[in-house]
Amino acid sequence: MDPDALVRGPAAADRRLVLLHGWGADADDLLDLAELLVPGDVNVVSLRAPQPHPAGMGRQWYPLLWQAMVPEPDWPSVPAARAALRQRLERLAESVPLEHTALMGFSQGAAMALDVATGSGGDGPLPLAAVIGCSGYPHRDWQPGAGATPVLLTHGREDPVVLDDHGDMLQRQLEAAHFPVLRQDFSGGHGIDPALVPVMRRFLSECWEQAGEHRPG
Repeated sequence: MDPDALVRGPAAADRRLVLLHGWGADADDLLDLAELLVPGDVNVVSLRAPQPHPAGMGRQWYPLLWQAMVPEPDWPSVPAARAALRQRLERLAESVPLEHTALMGFSQGAAMALDVATGSGGDGPLPLAAVIGCSGYPHRDWQPGAGATPVLLTHGREDPVVLDDHGDMLQRQLEAAHFPVLRQDFSGGHGIDPALVPVMRRFLSECWEQAGEHRPG
């Protein structure tokens, strides 16, 4: 198991939910939400981002640079962050196959989840059961490979941090690459709307059910 991860649920589970927190948070940030999304027989792994946050608390997947008081991702750092995350997911797949693994991220974690899941670095999409991106944005020069993993996108229409336009860009590019996309916007800001918990729970259940239909044997 990943040493920089928090784990809940049975280690011998045949389904897994992997969580990617946002900029400045830590691996414990989404765990309470996960308890509402999946039953107790699902293995939940919340990965800790590799870099310390500059404020001294929390973590980051890659740095943000401030230009005229506006945060901008340090784009040259993204390829290495993507490659490192892909390696971590592939190691996790030694215990639960990627085909039975769902990936969920928030904000910077959503950008990372969508990037690595769709094979933007040229390695090809990962054969995941499902991806949920909450309040995410596309990385610069993001080019998703052709894939079939169902994707759920959620975004606050009044989000002042990651504008709702980013959700539009994600949806357009994913659909152009043939990913099935379910879009759920909500009235609110930069966060995860509790009212969407039933939608996310049903989405995961249906994706795992579909993946189970293709299990060998």
